[in-house]
Amino acid sequence: MTKLSLQALNRATLERQWLLERRDATALEAIEHLVGMQAQSPLAPYVGLWTRLRSFQPEELAKLLEERQVVRGSMMRATIHLMSSRDFLAFRPLIQPRLEREVFQNMTYGRHRLEGLDIGAVLRAGIDRMTAGPATAVQLREHLGPLWPDREPAALAHAVRCLLPTIQTPPRGIWGKGGNPAMSTADLWLNSPVDPAASTDPVPSLERLVLRYLAAYGPASVADAQTWSGLTRLTEIFDRLDLRPYTDATTGRTLYDLPTIPLPTEDIEAPTRFLPEFDNLLLSHANRTRWIDTPTRQSLTLQEALTKGSVLHNGQAKALWKLTQATKSQATLEIAPFVPLTRSAWIAIESEAHNLLTFTNPGATHQVDRLAA
Repeated sequence: MTKLSLQALNRATLERQWLLERRDATALEAIEHLVGMQAQSPLAPYVGLWTRLRSFQPEELAKLLEERQVVRGSMMRATIHLMSSRDFLAFRPLIQPRLEREVFQNMTYGRHRLEGLDIGAVLRAGIDRMTAGPATAVQLREHLGPLWPDREPAALAHAVRCLLPTIQTPPRGIWGKGGNPAMSTADLWLNSPVDPAASTDPVPSLERLVLRYLAAYGPASVADAQTWSGLTRLTEIFDRLDLRPYTDATTGRTLYDLPTIPLPTEDIEAPTRFLPEFDNLLLSHANRTRWIDTPTRQSLTLQEALTKGSVLHNGQAKALWKLTQATKSQATLEIAPFVPLTRSAWIAIESEAHNLLTFTNPGATHQVDRLAA
């Protein structure tokens, strides 16, 4: 099998993540190509789309949400994802085992707190409340608590959120707007039950899900796909597929890819890119050394990397960024490198930082603050 260096893996995945060159595509096309975007930080996908698309403007995604062509709901890894509505309807049933684990193995809301409970009755009660209108977590607790006074209302509401195909409705996730998350269900919000037949894929299945994953995140191992999806026992799925195997030259792991996708040359230039917090690029592989080297990982906690945006320079995560001030007249972006940066690296990073500020705060005066490594 062909051996792939970390550099080759880095460039291959950057290309299919649309991070080597911005694409002339719609936001909907990008969201479906990426098989969704992690979105518990409601505005993160806007930056994630801006960094991948040539002509993206916030109004495009806001319109898709308001017209219900895309939704935000519990999906991969039991986290909130921005998905096209057709992909949410098709693939949500496949992710159900991960969401069931989130409920019944959760140390805070699950285990003995739900033992002996008629879960079906709880879900029906949750649907009754959401039929009256989208409900916040507090409203769900207030509705469910009196019906089961011997149970923790938070545990009941958590079961409803995860076990039903819940969707967080606008204005949550709309650029320039806010509000507490309010939930509905796919049946109520999209007027359609979750159904694999709704997908544009010929046969929505775990096989199709793996193929979609590899098209956006490969080459990758079985463990990588399991990390991305939150599912287990995908080895047998990989075994049934016609995939091209590679060997990770660093670890010896077997990696898989679609046989129809050529790899870019590993010495291709990688431009500086700003990723939002929780971007799936940094969350979708069990082995993340293609993005962050081991010494950096030891000094950087995952929580730090997730709650702030990441800066890719030469294909590697080199710094964190955060918008520390944002008004109509002034916008300040703070850059905190994990490693010392060269003068040329700072020039490239600051240039892209100003491009990002122009996107997030047009018309404002921009300032980029450097923090010491």
